[in-house]
Amino acid sequence: MSTTSDFYLAQADKCASDAAATSLTQVRDRNLRAEAAWRSMAEKILLTEQTRARRDAAKDEAAA
Repeated sequence: MSTTSDFYLAQADKCASDAAATSLTQVRDRNLRAEAAWRSMAEKILLTEQTRARRDAAKDEAAA
């Protein structure tokens, strides 16, 4: 995992805990939407990193 994906996941966890801690519906909904957005960004970054690693491994294998 990269620092960026770790940050995104940490932000998502914070939003989730903020949502759980509030009694205000609109604040909870806003935090849940933000959590979903942070998790989506983290998933995209992780997928990109995995794809890049596979591509680099294939390049190295082809060069050998």
